[in-house]
Amino acid sequence: MPFPLTHPALAEALAAQGYEEPTPVQAAVLEEGAGDVDLLVSAQTGSGKTVAFGLAMASSLFAGDGPLTPAGAPSALIIAPTRELALQVNRELSWLYAKAEARVVSCVGGMDARREQRLLAAGCHIVVGTPGRLRDHLERGHLDLSDLSVIVLDEADEMLDLGFREDLEFILDAAPEERRTLLFSATIDKEIAALARRFQRAAHRIDTTRRNEPHGDIDYQVIRVAPNEIEHAVVNVLRYFEAPGALVFCSTREAVRHLHSNLRERGFAVVGLSGELSQRERADALQSLRDGRARVCVATDVAARGLDLPDLGLVIHADLPQNKATLLHRSGRTGRAGRKGSSVLIAPYTRRRKAEQLLAAAHIQAAWNDPPSAESIRAKDHDRMLQDATLTDPLGEDELAQGRRLLESRSAEEIAGVLVRLYRAKLPAPEELFREDRPRDGGARAADPDAPRPARMGADEVVWFRLNVGRRNNADPKWLLPMICRLGHVTKKEIGQIRIFDRETKFGVAREVEAKFTAAAKASAEDDIRLEPTAPPDADGMFERPAKPFKAAPRKPAGRPNDRPDARPSFRGKPRKANRERR
Repeated sequence: MPFPLTHPALAEALAAQGYEEPTPVQAAVLEEGAGDVDLLVSAQTGSGKTVAFGLAMASSLFAGDGPLTPAGAPSALIIAPTRELALQVNRELSWLYAKAEARVVSCVGGMDARREQRLLAAGCHIVVGTPGRLRDHLERGHLDLSDLSVIVLDEADEMLDLGFREDLEFILDAAPEERRTLLFSATIDKEIAALARRFQRAAHRIDTTRRNEPHGDIDYQVIRVAPNEIEHAVVNVLRYFEAPGALVFCSTREAVRHLHSNLRERGFAVVGLSGELSQRERADALQSLRDGRARVCVATDVAARGLDLPDLGLVIHADLPQNKATLLHRSGRTGRAGRKGSSVLIAPYTRRRKAEQLLAAAHIQAAWNDPPSAESIRAKDHDRMLQDATLTDPLGEDELAQGRRLLESRSAEEIAGVLVRLYRAKLPAPEELFREDRPRDGGARAADPDAPRPARMGADEVVWFRLNVGRRNNADPKWLLPMICRLGHVTKKEIGQIRIFDRETKFGVAREVEAKFTAAAKASAEDDIRLEPTAPPDADGMFERPAKPFKAAPRKPAGRPNDRPDARPSFRGKPRKANRERR
């Protein structure tokens, strides 16, 4: 379906950008009956909302098919939650209104406020800004809203989540009452509905979201890993997909800092985004992503709000989202504008139930897999190498001559091997991970089932410890053993029996390494893992604990209380009257 009729200047700009068919939200705002009224719009992330409200406000800016009025006080105001989103909106509206010679000014935090003041004083048609900076210009008298005909709230739900309600209400109250108000939000919850009732007049409702359906352009996967191998799983997922752009979500600033350092150490071109960065540091990090110097971004949910990265093909949830809204919002960063994307949840065995609940609440059918193995990653590397421009681009005469000289001293097989070595040298090495499809007994016993079992340590040779994970956490020796070795800086030979119970796990450690194990376990303690000394389990698998004398509970006699011989007298009715007479 071609674009509906719009202003000639906008139609020319759309054609120049290669827009042939509108997205559902763009078609909806151009329908008859939506042109001169307030709009309350909910649409999926990446559905073309910016172009949609750019087209929707055109009827308020142009007088028929004529040109824009001379630049003065702004006619349109767009409010966005974050600096990055505001600048992105500015870029989109600049090309959309370029043929109409519109002046678009941005007012965002972290930029030169005096320069913004001069641009506003010189006159403009459209202002795009963040709530805090716009309010600051209003209070200082730099922003004049007297001629405002349309105001747009982009990502209104995020603005409320970030605490901008007071600033929004201040700006909306300062705008003329007869203006149009276009409210765009991913979800319309109670707070958004209340905001719409207060500041909109008979708003036309547009809903292009697909209820109870996952994003059709996103492939969801869940990777099962041991709790101590989450970072290794992230490494292998990044290496397996090799997406041009990848976004890795962590729950805390410390987790971002730690994962960012580990990925950079392994050779990834990575940047980290968290609330502790200055505006300059954040801008530098985002610019490195846009120009291709960095391929991976590690961020918290708050730091990634309003973030739009080009060619983002992969989202990794290194820490599981808190709820389904966060899951969908994170994943919606990829699969935009018809492109395909992948969303990968890293689910430790101890949090499998949480991952299942998230997917069920979001109505997402995800594939459950083991982490990519080193062998599968190398196979992918081989296929990618064959498609690399180094092999596919035609060779020059000088290059062919050098190749013939090499063949005189080296075989074709040796030269091909060197080519593979050079290709692999620029790639981070994949990690070896424990997988559910591996045999439980590794090493020689996996290769030779008849190999003798290692001798167990005697009862007087081990000291017992406990972990606060058990069967309820899907505890299994195949991932408990490497985690114990990592926490205690010991080897598998120094670990004795592992006994798993419903809520905890007991295991033996060689007595000769007890001091080293205890010190290392305290130094490398994790928030969700508690490790402490304990008593050994008895022969039946129950914990040794002091025996408590058995006391039979007194049997409650039947009948009414006053029927019992040891019952206290009731002070109801006649007995109470007799007592008063005796006094």
